[in-house]
Amino acid sequence: MAQITLVNSNLTVPPIAPLGIEYISEACRSEGLNCDIIDLCFEADPVGALRRRLAQAATDLIAFTFRNSDNCLMLSSHSFVPQLGEFVSAAREATEAPIVLGGAGFAVAPEAIMHAVGADYGVVGDGEEALPVLCRALDDETDLQHVPGLLWFGDGGICRNKPAWPDLTDRPGLRRDTVDNQRYFRLGGQLGIETKRGCNRHCIYCADPMGKGRHVRLRSPQAVADEVVNLLAQDIDVYHTCDSEFNLDYDHACEVCRELIRRDLGHRIRWYAYLIPQPFTEELAELMQQAGCAGINFGADSGNAEMLAALGRDFSTDHVREAAQLCRQHGIAVMLDLLIGGPGETPATARQTIEMAKAAEPSCVGISLGIRLYAGTKVAQVIAAEGPMEQNRGVSGQIADNEALLEPVFYISPALGTMAEAATLLSEVIAGDERFFFGGSGDERDYDYDDNAVLVEAIAAGARGAYWDILRQIRALD
Repeated sequence: MAQITLVNSNLTVPPIAPLGIEYISEACRSEGLNCDIIDLCFEADPVGALRRRLAQAATDLIAFTFRNSDNCLMLSSHSFVPQLGEFVSAAREATEAPIVLGGAGFAVAPEAIMHAVGADYGVVGDGEEALPVLCRALDDETDLQHVPGLLWFGDGGICRNKPAWPDLTDRPGLRRDTVDNQRYFRLGGQLGIETKRGCNRHCIYCADPMGKGRHVRLRSPQAVADEVVNLLAQDIDVYHTCDSEFNLDYDHACEVCRELIRRDLGHRIRWYAYLIPQPFTEELAELMQQAGCAGINFGADSGNAEMLAALGRDFSTDHVREAAQLCRQHGIAVMLDLLIGGPGETPATARQTIEMAKAAEPSCVGISLGIRLYAGTKVAQVIAAEGPMEQNRGVSGQIADNEALLEPVFYISPALGTMAEAATLLSEVIAGDERFFFGGSGDERDYDYDDNAVLVEAIAAGARGAYWDILRQIRALD
């Protein structure tokens, strides 16, 4: 029987439980494969721990999950690719087993990452579908062209199969004994759950469809509720949805809530979600509140109609204000996420966005300044069409020898001036409003969550919930 070793390479603090590894492990075991998991998150010496574990047991395939390629913040840019390279090198030293990469971070630049870290294979799309097929293909030495989403080195370069994007309706989520979820909950303050996968929106900057597909694939509400029950049995009662947006399918969002309510779970759990501002109705707000939802993060992006259209958004600023009002009426905390600096942004549109966010009266507001450019997104194509990136005043980061944009490259509208000038402008308009979080500002009470000592301390003291909700409550106490 083939042996697969799944490796969690995500070392971010506060720690985030590797949901993808749990789902993949369950799928592999259901296919009759043996799965071992090496979780590097809590290791003091992760490279050494990886070498030791791989040297101690035979394996037929090593699969690294790569959650994020970088932290996506212009003001504190940090790539995670070199760290992944260290892990792959350590695995090479310990075993001759082939190495495959996957995950959302891998999907943004798969060929470039395979070359950069020296992996044998890669998977874009659902690992649950691809890994069992790949393992059997390697064991039988059969053709690799039928492995969904597979990348491998062939004659003349890297070959690539199309992802399958399989149906998720009957896919369970046992969440019982795969990783140490109780430790992740104790140190991370929440656990992820997934109700759907994929995104059918047309935001010009988003890389989510690359790894999850452009079609919304729904899990059954019963399977979602089963997963919650299994986590509750482990004394884990605070969650955050990992969907691109919880209400991408409005009827399904309502049905998930109804199933949680039907099972009398709403008063036993607390959960948070990402949503688009429209469709969001009185019906959905009430159902979410009754099902235990404590907070919603709306991707509002801008307070200017022209900028919303330029970013590929199909809602209005009125939808944002109405959504925030519904949340207040139903006792749900609300965060508005803003993205400032896209093509066409001016000081006037940036001010209008900040003023709109203030008028909506949310619990808090998060601001990302500048757009991370990913190859394959529409915004990268728009910027490339303006001429050579090295001559574009709005582009910053490593441009030379970085055609795949693997190293972080950002765009900020030249009309806003330099990054420092744009940050100063936003600070002046925010005018000390404590509801605003400015990612990468250097203030650990702000919303750069990576290695955030304030968050770590609060969670250790018992805080639970979405990180923005924890931080905004800390601010309220200061």
